[in-house]
Amino acid sequence: MSTPSTPGTPSTPGRTPGARAAALRHALATRVVVADGAMGTMLQAQDPTLEDFQQLEGCNEILNITRPDIVRSVHQAYFAAGVDCVETNTFGANHAALNEYDIADRIFELSRAGAHIARQVADEYDAGDGRQRFVLGSMGPGTKLPTLGHTDFTTLRDGFQANAEGLIAGGADLLIVETTQDLLQTKAAVLGARRALTQAGLDLPLVCSLAFETTGTMLLGSEIGAALTVLEPLGIDMIGLNCSTGPAEMTEHLRHLARHARIPLLCMPNAGLPVLTKNGAHFPLDPDGLADAQENFVRDYGLSLVGGCCGTTPEHLRQVVERVRGLTPPARTPHPEPGAASLYQTVPFRQDTAYLAIGERTNANGSKKFREAMLEGRWDDCVEMARDQIREGAHMLDLCVDYVGRDGVADMEELAGRFATASTLPIVLDSTEVPVIQAGLEKLGGRAVINSVNYEDGDGPESRFAKVTALAREHGAALIALTIDEEGQARTPEHKVAIAERLIADLTGNWGIQESDLLIDTLTFTICTGQEESRGDGIATIEAIR
Repeated sequence: MSTPSTPGTPSTPGRTPGARAAALRHALATRVVVADGAMGTMLQAQDPTLEDFQQLEGCNEILNITRPDIVRSVHQAYFAAGVDCVETNTFGANHAALNEYDIADRIFELSRAGAHIARQVADEYDAGDGRQRFVLGSMGPGTKLPTLGHTDFTTLRDGFQANAEGLIAGGADLLIVETTQDLLQTKAAVLGARRALTQAGLDLPLVCSLAFETTGTMLLGSEIGAALTVLEPLGIDMIGLNCSTGPAEMTEHLRHLARHARIPLLCMPNAGLPVLTKNGAHFPLDPDGLADAQENFVRDYGLSLVGGCCGTTPEHLRQVVERVRGLTPPARTPHPEPGAASLYQTVPFRQDTAYLAIGERTNANGSKKFREAMLEGRWDDCVEMARDQIREGAHMLDLCVDYVGRDGVADMEELAGRFATASTLPIVLDSTEVPVIQAGLEKLGGRAVINSVNYEDGDGPESRFAKVTALAREHGAALIALTIDEEGQARTPEHKVAIAERLIADLTGNWGIQESDLLIDTLTFTICTGQEESRGDGIATIEAIR
């Protein structure tokens, strides 16, 4: 067994992390970048011993410490094949995976060591011929699905943050959240990575790569449209597919992404669907077949980053390099569809043949039946009320649990957690309490809409407006914005429109929210009271909308 490595914080001579990230962004924007292939099978082929694994059989990340020579040799084989970048041996360096070995406290250590090894090899090849190589920090999904209650969002997010912190410290140029199976798990990884980047003061590319089953959906049933609707608003730099299937099964998903994604695309398929033999799994797609597929994907769908996953070898990637090196991804003209999403499907905000209908019977303030079921803990009845509205044609469901004397966070966790899998429709999180909204966001794998923000208590850093908007930005949620300012609810069309314009300018210019992700509510007081001063409110609201 070789001497364990003790990585520090490396830096490529003359190239800071920021400069390397900028160079990688430029490469991705101007040509096709080629990544490596399978890591696990390459490591296992060298027959590491149980001692090498520190008695933790199958924990490949331990080899970053005990056998860095083996890990180095894998990176060297791929760079020798001509690839531009390699992924770190950190696919399982997250809380869910390492906790199964009772070593969750080593996430940072193993992540940093893995990135350090890849950084050293990349720098050596840089020095050899002057062509810049890059390190992709691998953030795998782990083994727990938060949507199914296997673990909680905060534990996952904090574990992924430690994973990203180690990768950054070790010299990664890009963070790739890959092989994701649960959109809530994916969001936890992205938020953890974003927090690590903010803490480090770096702007490295952050990428999501999804695993779709032969069923055509992710493991929990998410369609490609839902995944794009959920993840693109998180501010990721690229989206694509890897693992689970070969390239043939990825075609329709890539077609959808090419048509609708505003951001660049990637694809790293397996070497075909595995065939079980007496000697284990066999991947039937040969190097020429993978090269054919990737060349076609670049031409047809404008991919910027290509590589391989399970079953692919240095020879597979050598042939991919030969086919795509020097190609420029063709320009795409995407047609994005702003909307919200459940775990399963996306719902556009603009409906072709109807208005956007939000079902309000799952609101404790608006439905006596729902409120009583919630107060009595009849959760299945609450879920059935949601399903009734789905059957009756609602496009989204308003979920409000606010009730005096109740623990709103606990109620929201219970109901949002149930609605996450029971509802095929997106959820509108409706609460006056910021912690209650946050609790809902951390239970929903889909893209929620937050109801609401306004200027009733101003727009300073401690205002509810600022706190809710910060949550929306972090979680990629859409916002309902109300025409209320410091003077109260607007009553005239002119005042309503003025506040709406202020909200739009503020939320887009200062907070980075897309204008297409704002739903403006021009409001009205109850107009059937018979009070003289409210007689014109309905007309004022209609005129403000106009």
